[in-house]
Amino acid sequence: MQRRSRGINAGLILLLSQIFHVGINNIPPVTLATLALNVWFFLNPLKPLYESCLSVEKCYQQKDWQRLLLSPLHHADDWHLYFNMASMLWKGINLERRLGSRWFAYIIITFSLLTGVVYLFLEFALAEFTDEPGFRRNCAVGFSGVLFALKVLNNHYCPGGFANILGFPVPNRFACWAELVAIHFISPGTSFAGHLAGILVGLMYTHGPLKKIMEKCAGIFPSNIHYPGQQHHFNSSGYSGYQDYYPYGRPGYPEEAPMNYNAYTAGLSEGEQLERALRASLWDRGNSRPSPPPYGFHLSPEEEMRRKRLHRFDSQ
Repeated sequence: MQRRSRGINAGLILLLSQIFHVGINNIPPVTLATLALNVWFFLNPLKPLYESCLSVEKCYQQKDWQRLLLSPLHHADDWHLYFNMASMLWKGINLERRLGSRWFAYIIITFSLLTGVVYLFLEFALAEFTDEPGFRRNCAVGFSGVLFALKVLNNHYCPGGFANILGFPVPNRFACWAELVAIHFISPGTSFAGHLAGILVGLMYTHGPLKKIMEKCAGIFPSNIHYPGQQHHFNSSGYSGYQDYYPYGRPGYPEEAPMNYNAYTAGLSEGEQLERALRASLWDRGNSRPSPPPYGFHLSPEEEMRRKRLHRFDSQ
C-alpha cells in the first residue's frame, strides 16, 4: 500500500484553508490537537502505509500490535486526510462543547483503540465464516472508523431531524447505516468493516456498557454528566471567557433540556455542511455580497440574543 504522490497536496491546502476560515480560536483544544496530529503524521509518517495499516494477519498473527495506534493517524493521500479531518472538525466542535475537553479526549483515545480491535474481530469472523483467508490480509488505515463512532454519538445527542444521503432524506438515527451503505456504493475500495466497527463502538457507548466502563476506569476525571466543569465558551470572535457547564442540569436542580445544537449548524446534514464549508473556503472576499456565515453556523434570533447577553457579561 503506497501513498499516491502529488505535486501539490490540494486536499491538505483546502483543509488548512477551511480551518483558518472557521478560526483556530473557535476550534476547541482537543479537536484542534486531533486535526494537528493527523496533519503532522501525514506530512511526517512514522512508517510507510503498508507497515502502519491494520490487518488480522499483521496485527494478530504477527503480533504487530503497534498498528492499533498507528493506523488511525495515517491516511492514504491528501484527499483521504481532507474528508476525514473536515468531518472531524464539525463533529469535534459539536461534541467537545457538549462533553467537555477532558472527556472528549478520553473518548477519542478509547474509540481509536476500540474501533481497531472491533475491526480485527469482524475481519477474523468473516474469514472464519466464509473460509476466505483474504479477509485476514485486508489492511485498513485512516480515522474514518473513529468518525463513524463519533457520528453515532452526535446523532444520539441530537436525535431529531434528517440527513441528506445521496439526495434522500434519512432520519438522523438511521443516518450512520445509510452512509455506511452509500459510501461503499460510491467508493467500493473503502473499508466496510472499518466503518461498521466505528458504528458498533458508538452503539456500545450510547446503548451498551462502554460509557459506564469508561467512567469507572477514568478515576482521575469523571464524566461531566454528574459534575460541573469549567468549559470554554466560543463565539465568532474567539474566546469569550468561561462558563460552568452542566449538560444535564445543575446539581440539586431538576434536569434541564439539552441545548439544541442544530441551531449552530443551521439544521444542515454533515454533507450539506461540508459543501457549505467548501464554498466558504473558496469564497471570493472581493465580492460585494455579504460573505456566508463561517462553516455553516447560523444562530436563531433567540440564540443570537443569548450570545449577545453572554458576550456583554464577559466583557464587564
